Amino acid sequence: MTDSRPPAAAIPWRLVLLLGALTAFAPMSIDMYLSSLPAIGRSLAARPDQTQATLAAFFAGMAIGQFVYGPASDRLGRRPPLLAGIAIYLAASLVCALATNIHMLIAARFVQALGGCAGAVVARAVVRDRFGHADTARVLSLMTLIMGLAPVLAPQFGGLVQLAAGWRAVFGVQAAFGVVIGVWVLIALGESRSAETLSLARSENPLRAFGALLRMRRLVGYALAGALNGATLFTYISGAPDLIMGTYGHSALVFNLLFAFNAVGIIGASQVNRLLLRRATPDQVLARASVGSIVAAFLLSLAAWTGWGGQWTVLPLLFAALSIYGLMGGNTMAGALSVDPQRAGSTSALMGSASFGAGAIASWAGGLLHDGTPRPTAGVMFACLVGSALAIFLLALPGARKLQA
Repeated sequence: MTDSRPPAAAIPWRLVLLLGALTAFAPMSIDMYLSSLPAIGRSLAARPDQTQATLAAFFAGMAIGQFVYGPASDRLGRRPPLLAGIAIYLAASLVCALATNIHMLIAARFVQALGGCAGAVVARAVVRDRFGHADTARVLSLMTLIMGLAPVLAPQFGGLVQLAAGWRAVFGVQAAFGVVIGVWVLIALGESRSAETLSLARSENPLRAFGALLRMRRLVGYALAGALNGATLFTYISGAPDLIMGTYGHSALVFNLLFAFNAVGIIGASQVNRLLLRRATPDQVLARASVGSIVAAFLLSLAAWTGWGGQWTVLPLLFAALSIYGLMGGNTMAGALSVDPQRAGSTSALMGSASFGAGAIASWAGGLLHDGTPRPTAGVMFACLVGSALAIFLLALPGARKLQA
């Protein structure tokens, strides 16, 4: 029996590299400054909850801003909103570096996210403009490889910059990153929006576009699955510093190394996903990975609640649960973008906003339940992954039993 699937498209590596860099705005902006939070608190006379609010403000900006860039990229083209977002990111990064109080920094971080989220929204839309469903999943996995370098390298580099020149220099580096990416976009990124997308975008307002998408059951399923899967990552990001350095008493250096190691796990899984897609469809991989994620999260919760093995059980299981994110993220996004390709920008925005919105809620829940143990982080991750599986099997993939056969 011959394989009826179309052959994989040739990969334009220069484009993938640029699009991967565009998706790195968020991890660069988050991971570079995590180890600087204590120094920021001392410098600006801020309480720990106020310094943590700079992270929450960034999540909120990422969730809100994508609702603007998605429809704008369908209507105006991919390049203009992207360049505008990068300009906003650059200006806000400089304000962050010059902040004189914590409230100014919180506000600047919010605006920084409003600009930086343009990169991820437009990058995903460009991928869907150029590729079909299966190839979109492959290219998104490659972009994860590039984007994944940020959480591996950014904490180390940010720590070195902070030690050498102070926390303000970290935001200076982020501003420089915005300049480099902006110039790269001007030189190398051509317009990819189709005439069909333009015609549809001009015929409806953004609210109507989002309303149409939300009436599509499969797309809602992919969006919820992707958002709740992403929420596990944000739960880990917000809880990891306290868990690793507070609960388990490790140094900032060990924290950065463990953070990088978990990022490598996500990157590795995303590349395993790319290999699996040679023999299976994105939906088949997604269904099986979802089951695996629940198993890993259940064992993590069991270890966290019983205390069996302590950190030597919790940390490896945390690595396993996070790594499966690399098998699911690209496939949920590819699935959603395949439902209505003519609204790729709006779909990308909806997916990204849902992910950051769910991440903000999950991070808040983890903080609210904080008790100095790994139980809140493990419990929230397990709940999110169960919800993600329900969205996959009940909404996105009504024939999921056949997919696992």
